[in-house]
Amino acid sequence: MAVPEDWMGAPPQQPIDLHTDRPHAARVYDVLLGGKTNYPADREAAEKTLAALPNAGTIARQNRAFMHRAARYLAVEAGIGQFLDIGTGIPTSPNLHEIVQATVPQARVVYADNDPIVLAHSRALHTSHPQGRTAYIQADLGRPQEILGNHALRETLDLTRPVALTLIAVLHWLPADCDPYAVVRELLDELAPGSFLALTYVTGDFEPEALREVSENFEAKGSHVNARTRAEVLRFFDDLDVVDPGLTVVHRWRPDAVELGADAWSDADIPLYAGVGRKG
Repeated sequence: MAVPEDWMGAPPQQPIDLHTDRPHAARVYDVLLGGKTNYPADREAAEKTLAALPNAGTIARQNRAFMHRAARYLAVEAGIGQFLDIGTGIPTSPNLHEIVQATVPQARVVYADNDPIVLAHSRALHTSHPQGRTAYIQADLGRPQEILGNHALRETLDLTRPVALTLIAVLHWLPADCDPYAVVRELLDELAPGSFLALTYVTGDFEPEALREVSENFEAKGSHVNARTRAEVLRFFDDLDVVDPGLTVVHRWRPDAVELGADAWSDADIPLYAGVGRKG
């Protein structure tokens, strides 16, 4: 049966090389979360990451827990009904749209990732609430205008109204020749006043040798990961009003009362910064 050209807003494309011979951020993250959508190169990278940073699995889980808390904050307290999630990763329920549509059923969410495997799973598993809408686009964070100009995004989100831009554990994967600050500025410039930025970013502030080893392991396989200091991560929030408690390690950003064990972890245990800021 022929597939309609506009199925899910995406025209037919030529077969894409999945690059399964080298690790991909979304698939390595899937390994650390205990998922099954990954390949030997991803599993090898995850094993080396765990050898250098034994808490990597905990870091991945706490990163996801932050996404849940931030999404609830943005939907419920900040009143945001539109979300652009770039670097969405392999779907793991509850996903961002499930979190926000549980309280704001009419919320609209666009997922973007550069891994076609992520796109395929998103189309199969990201099912919107009937009152809301979700869309999925294959796009590269390093080329913001391809994301912002995508017709599926434009049909789903109204960029004249506030949007929550979520960049969860993705910016540190950008290639070395890509300026992440310019990427974030370009995305935020297209969003209306009252929009929000929520991000997490890996840091070497606490375990520099371990993070250096992790970075070298990925570089050897053709992937890039770049840890930054707190001051460097805070630069992403220039000209934004940072939401309390400010930029902090991920497990200390508004932890839920029911979350057990967070107080037992030191900053060094989970070297990932998290923050949310509002565009004035």
